[in-house]
Amino acid sequence: MSKQRAVTFQKALDIIESLPECQQESLIDIVQHRLIERRRDLIAKNIRKAKEEYRLGEVKKGSIDDLMRDLQNENDNLG
Repeated sequence: MSKQRAVTFQKALDIIESLPECQQESLIDIVQHRLIERRRDLIAKNIRKAKEEYRLGEVKKGSIDDLMRDLQNENDNLG
C-alpha cells in the first residue's frame, strides 16, 4: 500500500494550475459532481433517520406557533 502524503492547499492549487486548461476544467467538473453526490448521500441518510424516528414515534408534531413557543421556552431555560 502506498502512503498518502499531506498536500497543502497552496500546493494543490499549484499542481492544478500546472495542468492544461482542459484538464483543469475536467477536474472542476469531477469535484463538483463528487460534492453533489456527497450532499445527496447526506440528504438520503437524514431522510432515513427521520423516517425511522417518525416510525418510532420520536418526533414532535405541531404548528409553527408551537415550534416557536418551544424554542422560546428552551431559550428561557438556558438563561
